[in-house]
Amino acid sequence: MKGIIPSLNTPFDPAGHLDLSCLRRLVEHTIGAGCGGMLGLAVAGEHTTLTEGEKLSYIQTLTDANAGRVPVIISVTAQDPNESLALSRTATQAGAAGVCVQIPENLNRQGMHEFLRDIANAGPDILMVQDLDWDGGGLSLDDITYLFDKVDRFSWLKIETQQAGPKYSAVLRATDGKLNVCGGWAVTQLMDALARGVHAFIPTGMERVYVSIQRLYETGEVTAARALFERVLPILNFSNQNIGISIRFFKELRKAEGLFETDQCRLPQAQFDDIQALEARHARNAAMALIRQASEAAAMRQDG
Repeated sequence: MKGIIPSLNTPFDPAGHLDLSCLRRLVEHTIGAGCGGMLGLAVAGEHTTLTEGEKLSYIQTLTDANAGRVPVIISVTAQDPNESLALSRTATQAGAAGVCVQIPENLNRQGMHEFLRDIANAGPDILMVQDLDWDGGGLSLDDITYLFDKVDRFSWLKIETQQAGPKYSAVLRATDGKLNVCGGWAVTQLMDALARGVHAFIPTGMERVYVSIQRLYETGEVTAARALFERVLPILNFSNQNIGISIRFFKELRKAEGLFETDQCRLPQAQFDDIQALEARHARNAAMALIRQASEAAAMRQDG
């Protein structure tokens, strides 16, 4: 698994129900954009608002639509560790490639080990740990290396903390590059992450644009990659103010792209006031222009 692995938004129909048809459309779009995998039921997917039945339907629809074409990772983070275990078993049965989980708070090192061991035993081959800390440094390097040594399937770390860049480098050094490292919320530092040798990145939306940036960088066209990314930054300046605004913005972008029928969100904080709505429109127009350009460039490469 490598490259751009987007965290998928969850589509809802006009009545507010899970829209599985649009989810299938999103899967096709993600694969067609050249992504190296996809992550479902994570924070961007508003997983805390879905019922158990909706999560089961989501997982089965996602894996069926993908049909093994790219790795599918299912987020199994939940307040109840037993729910995380149950979702891990469901992901395995559905044919997902892996699960992603955030370790519950207030566990000591042994407790973290036991939790990840149980998730690994219940889940598919890939175990990705989400190191999420909006305001701090997240898991300690000592804990990460301890867990990496103890849990065989722990092969990916998604770092979403303060000072994410130096932490990518520290983890890669401490594990001799054997623990796959990826970023997510720190997408505004994407060029920094690529320079540090992260194995993948997990943004939301604008898949073709991110794939283009990553491919340009990998082929040595760093200046072109940076120039394209600098066109993305004003969009991220709006969308990444907080997670609620991010979800709302990318739902609206999905609708503008024709992927979702609605831009409905369930999270109460995923709303704009009048001025934010105006700024969102400008950012959305800029994003659509970049998406069209990236799509045209991809079509030209295929024709060539």
